[in-house]
Amino acid sequence: MVRILLALSLVALAAVPALAQPDSLQRAQGLFDDAQRAISAGNYDDAANKFKEAYSARALPDLLYNTGTAYYLKGKKQVDAEAYGLAVKYYKDYLVAVPKASDKAEVDKAIAVIEKEIERMKAPPASPDAPPTTPSEEVQQLAGKTRSLVVIETEPQGANIYLDDKKNGVFAQTPWSGSLDGTHKILIEKRGHKSKDSTLSPDPNRLVILQVVLSEEDYLGWLEIRSNVPGASIFIDDKASGAIGQTPFSGNLKPGKHVVWVSADGYDETEHAVEIIAGETHEIVASLSGTPVGYLDIRGSGLDNVRVHVDRELICERAPCRKPVKEGVHTVSISRSGYKTYRARVDVQAKTELSIRPNLKRKPSRTDAVVAYVFAAAIAGGATYAYIYSSDLALGDKNFDRKDQIKYGAFGGWGLAGVIGLSAVYYTFRDKGPPSTGQIDVRAVALQPTVGPDYAGLGLGGRF
Repeated sequence: MVRILLALSLVALAAVPALAQPDSLQRAQGLFDDAQRAISAGNYDDAANKFKEAYSARALPDLLYNTGTAYYLKGKKQVDAEAYGLAVKYYKDYLVAVPKASDKAEVDKAIAVIEKEIERMKAPPASPDAPPTTPSEEVQQLAGKTRSLVVIETEPQGANIYLDDKKNGVFAQTPWSGSLDGTHKILIEKRGHKSKDSTLSPDPNRLVILQVVLSEEDYLGWLEIRSNVPGASIFIDDKASGAIGQTPFSGNLKPGKHVVWVSADGYDETEHAVEIIAGETHEIVASLSGTPVGYLDIRGSGLDNVRVHVDRELICERAPCRKPVKEGVHTVSISRSGYKTYRARVDVQAKTELSIRPNLKRKPSRTDAVVAYVFAAAIAGGATYAYIYSSDLALGDKNFDRKDQIKYGAFGGWGLAGVIGLSAVYYTFRDKGPPSTGQIDVRAVALQPTVGPDYAGLGLGGRF
């Protein structure tokens, strides 16, 4: 009996944290919603207290930011230096909790503006009759809005979160909390478990919770792909369907043989054959080496039937398109049926992207050439008839005395036909109307040192 009671006690103690955790999150959610309603009613002290209580229930960093915003709004409304001071404190606490916050620059600016406002308010007035202090223009320009809050948790934790499209790479890992705007598709994956997807529509006035229980899956295999160039594009089995993600990458994959390509701008593409076995983890480490190539990007509107040649070699049957081109000087020809061809001599540098926006002009009508050919043929035919006629005249014919005149007239007709014929040839090949043009821009594909939580290497970025 003692052993049974002891065992039951241990089970009960083990269950307490599991029950307390959801309860604390639910409590934080209720307090968050109350705080947002208090903000809408202008009860900033009440809102700040509710946000602080919510943070005590569950330490979500954005609650600190919202607490600071509540005090900022109070300070601006009541011209209260003490409230401004509390706003600065909680904004700084937020940055301590999230040292690498994406909005760090924005929050630092708000802190500096508010601290300057506190100094201005504490300065002695210029005269005893000076009017009450009003918020400065800089303070009034601050956003001053509390954030929506989303919490994503899984059982078990440590799952990858993908936002909208897996091609964008891993957004975060569970547990995660933060602010999102708009509707998003959420995909959650963890090794050895079935993937889950959901649609999330954050509410600015509520704390939205997404809790997912991942069931184990032994049918699928797990694939991890890393490369020395973070952000390299990954293609599996079919390049035409587009990249499925970027390195570093991990996810479930059906058992069987697969082909994986890893590529990045300015680097040789690598190809990997892998056989996925259910329930096992497979790893690919791609080592990309740079090559002296640049990229030619043909862009613009109305290019559906445009063909692009580089040094007489067809590289694109339909534009717009983007293709790798060897480093060096090349002749680019952009053509379209019924339009003048645009040609340009370009110097392609390694790890650069040269974009061309062609403006093709229609070929002019050749009606004048056709008319000239008809006249030349008619005159030449008449001259030939006259020459034959003069040659057939015999003594006694009524026009025999004009035989030489008719023959010389035929010679003149041939000469005139020749002149008109030459004019027709000129009309045929002359370049009438404005030529096709193109706008050329060059963008560097820059290599930058990159350090992440799971890798170090070079990152790709662009600059003009």
